[in-house]
Amino acid sequence: MKILVTGANGQLGKELVQLNVRPGIHILGYGRDNFDITNSEQCADVVKAYRPDVIIHCAAYTAVDKAESDADEAYRINAWGTRNVAMAAKACGAKLCYISTDYVFDGKGNEPYEIEEPTNPQTVYGQTKLAGELEVAAQLDRYYIVRTSWVYGKYGNNFVRTILKLASERDRLKVVRDQIGSPTYTLDLAVFLIELVQTDKYGVYHASNTGSCSWFEFAQEIVRSRDGANATITLEPCSTAEFPRPAARPAYSVMSHAAIERAGLQDLRPWREALAHYMKHS
Repeated sequence: MKILVTGANGQLGKELVQLNVRPGIHILGYGRDNFDITNSEQCADVVKAYRPDVIIHCAAYTAVDKAESDADEAYRINAWGTRNVAMAAKACGAKLCYISTDYVFDGKGNEPYEIEEPTNPQTVYGQTKLAGELEVAAQLDRYYIVRTSWVYGKYGNNFVRTILKLASERDRLKVVRDQIGSPTYTLDLAVFLIELVQTDKYGVYHASNTGSCSWFEFAQEIVRSRDGANATITLEPCSTAEFPRPAARPAYSVMSHAAIERAGLQDLRPWREALAHYMKHS
């Protein structure tokens, strides 16, 4: 199986390219420098030259706050760029796996979101990622849409790295406690994606590490994993209102994994176990 990964210099894309996969699976990663998804001709040419069986489409505009004042660019990458990738996949008969986000929901619920529930993105980022989902579904029959959340890993910047850095520089830190979601370790997500794309179980999936927490609880676990009982920083819970941002953050973005269970696939491990693995191996 030949797999082409877009956005190969990003957190998830790099994890996929570096993944230790079984013999017979070949993964080729492309970054923005040699695969500009907003260039339809380049998309078509690269895909036609490699002739992948599957494209895992990780490339995206992910600057959530900046997108609020840069909507045209966010749409150009997340919607029209995704359309280009879908069209290229269609032309060569490849399956497409599109990485989406919890931001397609409004975050106003209090039960894990099912894949069938209505989407209602509250931010430009969420709107553009949903537009990408719709492009994929409109162009292809053989596709997977995988919504994920709170992503971190050993490549790139993320919440875990930020907390570790701040914990080494400060003795007190405020962290939001009224946003609830599910952290996702890129290694676990990458393993899931490779298993998924080897099947013909197409459709929408929600994939994160299992369980949920607030950002405050997540930060507590990060510090505990690093320091044990000898933490040198005091974490203080605060509200979202104390840290206003250009883009609204969902108050509740936990997503149901029922689709994974129905497909008979291996779910991702609990988020605390995943974090412990990251802390040990990064």
